[in-house]
Amino acid sequence: MHKNKNNFNEEYIWGKIQKGVFIIAEIGKNFIQSEEEKKTEEYLENAKKLIKLAKESGADAVKFQTHNLEDEQMNINIVSPHFKESDRYSWVKRNTNATPFEEFWKPLKQYCDKKGIIFFSTPMSRKAAVTLDALEVPFWKVGSGDVQDYVMLDYMIETGKPIIISSGMVSLDELDRIIKYIQSKGVPLAVLYCVSQYPCPAEDFNLSTIEYLKEKYPDIVVGFSDHSLGPNASLSAVKLGAKVIEKHFSFSRDLWGPDHKASITPEEMKKMVSAIRNNEYKNMDESTFYGIKEKELEGANNKFRPYFNKSLVAGANIPAGTVITKEMIFAMRPKKYINGLPSDKFGDVVGKKTKKDLNKYNPIKLEYLE
Repeated sequence: MHKNKNNFNEEYIWGKIQKGVFIIAEIGKNFIQSEEEKKTEEYLENAKKLIKLAKESGADAVKFQTHNLEDEQMNINIVSPHFKESDRYSWVKRNTNATPFEEFWKPLKQYCDKKGIIFFSTPMSRKAAVTLDALEVPFWKVGSGDVQDYVMLDYMIETGKPIIISSGMVSLDELDRIIKYIQSKGVPLAVLYCVSQYPCPAEDFNLSTIEYLKEKYPDIVVGFSDHSLGPNASLSAVKLGAKVIEKHFSFSRDLWGPDHKASITPEEMKKMVSAIRNNEYKNMDESTFYGIKEKELEGANNKFRPYFNKSLVAGANIPAGTVITKEMIFAMRPKKYINGLPSDKFGDVVGKKTKKDLNKYNPIKLEYLE
């Protein structure tokens, strides 16, 4: 078990999550605030300012997003529907280059420790998870687009740390399979119900899903990852039993970048935290957001899925006749254009022998394996 001087270890944090409402200020990539690229030092200072404000607002933790271009995004010219200011490859490349380990992630983690706020980040690939493991993050967060990336999931499971997953791009059946898989490995699990649609009408939030998940999976922690503006959806989620609230967090919704527009400001975060801590959420009329229990998840037909789901590719040059090991395989975006096996078939590939030479980044297909 990893520990640091603030005693923010897995056991302490998981206990906190299970006992009360754990509030996450998701800074994500909101330290990037202009189309013009800046030096790492400026990004680090922006991030530190946001951390300080998150701490002052009463949040329990700050969350970032960690990229590694090599095993995340293929060099295919696509633009995601949610952010048309940059193609995906260039955006991931920019994020990777902007955040080197020694100059960004390491001092950022140290700053969080100094401020007394929990640091963690969503890795977007296995190599990104390796980076975060070197920082001794206390638990894992898996984004909606990566919950079927078993290349990364298996790495996380092997660490034994608790895992938090978001449901924004899966169906109920897919989510059930993932939950059972992680539970079978004996790893503590939390599921954050998530609606990836933005903007989202109140009636489409379907927060009754939180009740449904709590009833179906009584042994896991259920929370809400909220991309809406204002506190009402989150407060309603807490009233319905959410134990984790995650909200995008920024200085301003007018800054450049994909997530600022879906963020709350420090003052808004402070008011939301106060409403949760002082039980004001109990006065919410949650009926506006309630919806229909057991309704299929919005993520089943999410328009982002083709861009964010992953396929299996060769992570190195693999000669014919080679028995495939875990390390030889990457799970990469975008599944729609790679034309390889989906990333949830990782377990079916490991241990198989290749019939032909594969170059790095060639898609993995069944006909290439014995």
